[in-house]
Amino acid sequence: MKKMIKLFAAAALVASSTQVFAADGASLYKTACFACHDAGIAGAPKLGDKKLWAPRIATGVDAMVKTVITGKTAMPPRGGTQLTDAEIKAVVEYMVSKSQ
Repeated sequence: MKKMIKLFAAAALVASSTQVFAADGASLYKTACFACHDAGIAGAPKLGDKKLWAPRIATGVDAMVKTVITGKTAMPPRGGTQLTDAEIKAVVEYMVSKSQ
C-alpha cells in the first residue's frame, strides 16, 4: 500500500509541475519563440519593441493567439512547435507583457 501511495504522489507531483510549466510563458518563449523574436528574423517583431508590437497588441490577445495557431507569412502554424492552445496563449501574454 505504501508503495502505491508513493507512486501516486510521484505521479501527482509530475502532473502538477507540468501544469505550472505549461502556464509559464517565459519558459515556453525560451524554448522556441526566441529564435525568431529575439533577432527579428523574417520580419518577426522583436520582443520588447513597443513600436512594432503596438498594432499587434491593439488587435487583442485572442486575435494574436489565432494568428500563432494558424501561422502568418514566414511563421509556420503554432510557430513550428507542438504547443497547445493554452501554452500559445501563455507565450503571447508573456510577449505582450514585455512589449507594451
